[in-house]
Amino acid sequence: MLGQETSAAYVALWRAGELSRRVQEAYQRLERCALCPRACGVNRRQGEVGMCRTGELALVSSYGPHFGEEAPLVGDSGSGTIFFANCNLRCCYCQNYEISQLGEGYTVSPRELATMMLRLQRMGCHNINLVSPSHVVPQILAAVEIAAADGLCLPLVYNTGGYDALPTLQLLDEVIDIYMPDMKYADAEIALRLSGIRDYPAVNRVAVAEMHRQVGDLKLDARGIATRGLLVRHLVLPDRMAGTEEIVRFLATEISSQTYLNIMAQYRPCYQAHQVPGLGRGISQQEYLDALDMALRHGLTRLDERPRRSRPIV
Repeated sequence: MLGQETSAAYVALWRAGELSRRVQEAYQRLERCALCPRACGVNRRQGEVGMCRTGELALVSSYGPHFGEEAPLVGDSGSGTIFFANCNLRCCYCQNYEISQLGEGYTVSPRELATMMLRLQRMGCHNINLVSPSHVVPQILAAVEIAAADGLCLPLVYNTGGYDALPTLQLLDEVIDIYMPDMKYADAEIALRLSGIRDYPAVNRVAVAEMHRQVGDLKLDARGIATRGLLVRHLVLPDRMAGTEEIVRFLATEISSQTYLNIMAQYRPCYQAHQVPGLGRGISQQEYLDALDMALRHGLTRLDERPRRSRPIV
């Protein structure tokens, strides 16, 4: 089956019993939840909910092979994507707000989540792509432990908005094969205004550095499929609100000049964007090209190719 020539890192942890220990530790953290940097302190094991509005069970919106992701994830057979409902951010322009903000989804046990992973593997997907996982790390770890015992060996993709707590990421060391965080903003006040959290830039940079420490630069196999490493996403916003220059400089100088970066051009006003001055329009072609030039000027050359073939419309 495609994608199963080598075992993912978590298989060794499962065989050694370390994965079981991490599951127990992660669930203990749910009792006074600080899984994400919001550190709400609620007891999710007793049904209490904080900013993520999620209790002990994860909520899933949908799952299946996905062909709209970056080329190294999609390959010929798709990325095996699991969309978790709810989010620890409050992005006013979220294009998937029905899932992230309105919580459209259904609760699943770790066993049911493991079954989804194994079905995606049987479908031939190249990886298991965990979308918005920051608030459900214990549930993911528990599912991976079950699925590994039943033969799961695909790389795990941690597809996150980028607001992740360092201690939680450390639980994922040698569990996650591919980290795919957003780097949304360089400015704290912009982050507060658009996503409801002032410390996003500082927390995000620490998180991305830890992700890179764990997995390094993105590695591809002979087919061009990602096997391990860091892949960063950055959405260009109107009027340079995302702080692209600062973000690409950080990646090039503090992370690696070999960072694989997707500078995304698909911003469009969604959800509550029209209520924010400046967000009520898509980006221009020049704004996108300027963002690409910034990355290249700072020495980042591993840029996702799809945006080059799909220009934004004013």
